[in-house]
Amino acid sequence: MHLGGVAALTALIAAIYSGFSLVIYATYRESSYDLVYFDQAVRSYAHFHLGVSIAKGQLNGFGAHFSLLGDHFSPVLVVLAPLYWIYDGPQTLLIAQAVLFALAIPPLWIFTRRAFGGGTKATTAAYLICIAYGLSWPLASAAAFAFHEAAFAPVLTAIALERLQGGRLRSALVALAGLLLVKEDMGLLVGGIGIYLVISVAPTIRRQRLVGIGLAAGGLAYTVFATYVLIPAFGGRAGYYWAYADIGNNVPQVAAHIIRHPLGSVRTMVKPRVKLQTMKWLLAVFCFLPLLSPLVLAALPLIAERMLNSKYPNWWVTHFQYNAFIVVILVFAAVDGAARLDRWAGWAWDRATGGAQPPAGAVPADPLPDEAAGAETALAETALAQTGPAQTGPAEIPPLETVPDKTVPDERARGQRGRGVRTGVVALGCCLAIVAATLYTLPRFALGEALHAKFYSPTPAAQAAAAADAVVPKGVPVQAATDVAAELSSRDTVLGWGSKQPALGSAWIVADVQRHLMTFTSVLAQRERVALLSRSGYKIVFERDGFVVLHRASARASA
Repeated sequence: MHLGGVAALTALIAAIYSGFSLVIYATYRESSYDLVYFDQAVRSYAHFHLGVSIAKGQLNGFGAHFSLLGDHFSPVLVVLAPLYWIYDGPQTLLIAQAVLFALAIPPLWIFTRRAFGGGTKATTAAYLICIAYGLSWPLASAAAFAFHEAAFAPVLTAIALERLQGGRLRSALVALAGLLLVKEDMGLLVGGIGIYLVISVAPTIRRQRLVGIGLAAGGLAYTVFATYVLIPAFGGRAGYYWAYADIGNNVPQVAAHIIRHPLGSVRTMVKPRVKLQTMKWLLAVFCFLPLLSPLVLAALPLIAERMLNSKYPNWWVTHFQYNAFIVVILVFAAVDGAARLDRWAGWAWDRATGGAQPPAGAVPADPLPDEAAGAETALAETALAQTGPAQTGPAEIPPLETVPDKTVPDERARGQRGRGVRTGVVALGCCLAIVAATLYTLPRFALGEALHAKFYSPTPAAQAAAAADAVVPKGVPVQAATDVAAELSSRDTVLGWGSKQPALGSAWIVADVQRHLMTFTSVLAQRERVALLSRSGYKIVFERDGFVVLHRASARASA
């Protein structure tokens, strides 16, 4: 059964990224505070508080009781809180992220098989596309960089797009509503999907253009509301991440600049060269097929948000989690582009050989389910249509591989239109090319590290970091350097270690004087900081491979 095959592939991808992330965690390759922030916030939710992260608040000057909802409005994180009742630690987040990434595979499989018309070739292509998505470098880069709210974006986007393709508007809107809870700027993604619905020439839902206009306007309005109302309500600042000072001080000014200087805005999006390189890799891994689909427009608002910024170079690159927000849009657009290319190839062959003329339109229009009947009735009718004489026993919902889709013609009928180019051959070839491109890029990005045996062995620095952490007692506040903080988070109250005076009277400090940390201007500044602490009453109780543990018995304890 294909249901078992899809489930097995989903479980495999989840296992790959779980193992990959856990090895990074266990070998101290995680060198940011992000995992600490989310670990503290979800633990706070698990204790029925408002997602407080003391490390984030202390490092960024918001105070010890700062909620992450004031940093990015991501209330979706609360759904992970019950997992902390089972196991309370950052490893839970890493596994949850891997599973969430993998859960986009079932809707992607259904979307692909439906887009290619069903049958053996379409089924094979669906598996190939799911493999390509699962091993794609945007997911690998995100998994290699701690945990982020981006984990929820692929599965919710995939469900929404598959449901829209299948003509199920209400369930698509539920998924899009969930997407808005992932992060405040997901309204831009929802708005982009609305733009796609407006310009699409092959409607799949009733009143598609009206729905698209509503999504475009509603998505933008939500982003503005979440940024300027909800985030400040939880103690944050609306302009904290504003990164467009070169083109405007607010959204209207930026929009006016883009309208007045379109060519200059395009140049801003591709310079410096790293921006163009990132966009090239985003398209190249899917063989540039997304460019053949109007669905690619849905990704443009988020791409523009990143590439127009002049403050945060990390937004431009292929590393980190930012590309995971749009990878599903691109893979779905690649599928649509491959389907279009397949139809065009068939039509061109028919015209060249004098064969049958293609049907009018890109895809024959389908009767939409009666709104009064609802999604449940439509699904029941689908199951009933599949019940044949060979079935025995009570009627069941058909397995995944047998569900037909009325939005595409029967493959056997479509296959008769061209004797030289059969339906699905070009599409299957495109999917093979995408898998080849994915395998080509795999060793060049984050997941490539897992192909080498040394990835699984702790380095001498990692062993020293583990030894330094072991010196710190359990259940105490500790200021920790970025490269040792995450591993302490499950048992201690982790505070950031920066260039300012110790905050909250922490009696324990784990410093690093050999590797440059993000909170300091240089390694020399880190050494000077340790020297200052030593003169201020702290004693060095551990020192190895650059890691230094300092303790002051008279320091005021605080939680």
